[in-house]
Amino acid sequence: MIDAINMIEKMNYFGERGIPFLFIIDFDAARPVIMPLADARDHDILYYIDGISNFDDKPINRNGFIFEKYPMPFSRYKEAFDFVVENQREGNSYLLNLTFPTRVVTDLSFREILYGSTARYKLFFKDQFIVFSPETFVAIADGVISSCPMKGTIDAAVPDAEKVILADEKEFAEHITIVDLIRNDLNIVAKDVRVEKFRYIDRIQTHSKELLQVSSLITGKLDKDYRKRIGTIMASLLPAGSVTGAPKKKTVEIIKKAEQYDRGYYTGVFGYCDGETLKSAVMIRYLEKINGAVWYKSGGGITVYSDPRSEYNELVDKVYVPISRINKS
Repeated sequence: MIDAINMIEKMNYFGERGIPFLFIIDFDAARPVIMPLADARDHDILYYIDGISNFDDKPINRNGFIFEKYPMPFSRYKEAFDFVVENQREGNSYLLNLTFPTRVVTDLSFREILYGSTARYKLFFKDQFIVFSPETFVAIADGVISSCPMKGTIDAAVPDAEKVILADEKEFAEHITIVDLIRNDLNIVAKDVRVEKFRYIDRIQTHSKELLQVSSLITGKLDKDYRKRIGTIMASLLPAGSVTGAPKKKTVEIIKKAEQYDRGYYTGVFGYCDGETLKSAVMIRYLEKINGAVWYKSGGGITVYSDPRSEYNELVDKVYVPISRINKS
């Protein structure tokens, strides 16, 4: 592994020379992994990035599976929630993404989850963690950079769920804050930044239910020499605003005091670049093996208008696997 400075240099080097490479960057950018795309499989790293893959996707053969979740006590969550809201009332943060790990018990292997799940972005990392993310971080094509922040989740079974989530004032305030943050981030590296689509619905199928999530599309134009500055561009945008909050620097400080655990690669970013095109995802929907147990890290955005019980329930709802590709054995 390399440090953040070497990460930038290595990504710029590969980008300028048009060498396709994979990047996996943890939340703190303390343990980034950068390597030629062709070498990933030799390091037991398997990926599916919006249609680009280094493994054969296939259904798994089994008769059902176990997936049980044991979330943290609400009292512990409420303690952290109250700390966050207190800081928000003091004006230190306007939106903060509060996350925690949930222990899960499952008879699915990480490889089975990789093969059996449906997601726009998937990453299997040395049987240590697996990601099946629906959220784009940034994409670059033909000199245009775009980002699709995802903020706002509701159970699709709720009557008129789409109308409910789009009419929710708290969700609207949260979403517009993160859109403004991402727009400002893109302004650091691009010109003519604008919101192309505001608050559209994505449908996410889990193993037990369907969720609706609200996204927006923001775009900007890069300078002609962007290929040799790929690492510099990416570093300028990290950590992802949708999983931190606003203002970003102060909010990250509050996050670390409230959560009191190491996010690690969770809420970092991964993707590939071939010198012309870049695609990347935020590492949410994330399972990790820690000290012999399996943990699922999840969370959601908090504002002064948030209800702690609703936010806790959202954190638990996001603990799922999107398994849809099973052949009965």
